[in-house]
Amino acid sequence: MQNTLKSAVTFEGQGLHSGEPVRMTVRPAPTNHGIVFRRTDVPAADALIPARWDVVIPSKLCTLIGNEAGVTVSTIEHITAALAGCAIHNALIEIDGPEVPILDGSAAVFVAAFIAKGLRTQLAPVRAIRVLKPVEVREGEAVARLEPADMLEIDFEIDFAEKAIGHQERRLNMSNGAFVRELSDSRTFCRQADVEAMQANGLALGGTLENAVVFEGDKVLSPGGLRHADEPVRHKMLDALGDLSLAGLGKSLQENMMHQPLILAGMGMMIVGLGFKLSLQGHLKCFLYDNFPDSVSQSHPPLCPPLTVIIIFMILILPAHEHGMFFH
Repeated sequence: MQNTLKSAVTFEGQGLHSGEPVRMTVRPAPTNHGIVFRRTDVPAADALIPARWDVVIPSKLCTLIGNEAGVTVSTIEHITAALAGCAIHNALIEIDGPEVPILDGSAAVFVAAFIAKGLRTQLAPVRAIRVLKPVEVREGEAVARLEPADMLEIDFEIDFAEKAIGHQERRLNMSNGAFVRELSDSRTFCRQADVEAMQANGLALGGTLENAVVFEGDKVLSPGGLRHADEPVRHKMLDALGDLSLAGLGKSLQENMMHQPLILAGMGMMIVGLGFKLSLQGHLKCFLYDNFPDSVSQSHPPLCPPLTVIIIFMILILPAHEHGMFFH
């Protein structure tokens, strides 16, 4: 069954890239509402932005969505991961600026607040997409693969030149609260050189050693070090879940580079029967196809007009020194 929050919860902080203060309130929403942002600082007629793949805007440093009026919300991947990881299908997110607060750089603050408020079960089924056969995309050494499974499982691998990160891989069955226990507190990460370069270009103005793990060679500069020995790959898995929750409706072809959404289910839907392995070294590319191949089916009728897209992900393997400016 679908879930929403029992009552509203408010978060205050600053945007990672803008550095601007922001206030955001997550409110309960009715059945089949999905996850929708509402900008409270713009005219009401232009304020709504659904958290959905077909409103994603290409962005190098975060997940960015926008509506036809040009109103946007950025850096949404941590809040969408927290909602998906807590099985919250319906929520109205009111926000008074263009960027979600970074808080501690993970989803932990969101998750703790949602758990404290509690969930209300709604009398409507969760719709789902089921993968029937393996679907794979390769480019050179890069590979992204969706496989049938009895539950959602994420198998993720990264490889960075920085000694403090190096090669990391992790496989996780996402059932029974695994996101909350294993992934939710893992923070975004970057290199010290990237922080300096971004801030010199007017970006990452809200980034600090307190809300990101910063690496320099074989050193971790952030106070207290890592929360997990493999915190970087865990954070990649967190981002993947948040972006996977953005599935939606529409047939338009879109391409989103670098920190692109990994998308497969949303709008009140949950992923079932999905296993996939992602191998990457930094940058992602997302291809959208406007018809389902035989390997994917809708296991239940859709909530809205037919969902006519399968997203197959390609991971672009690039040496770390070629990345330039990035937060992960």
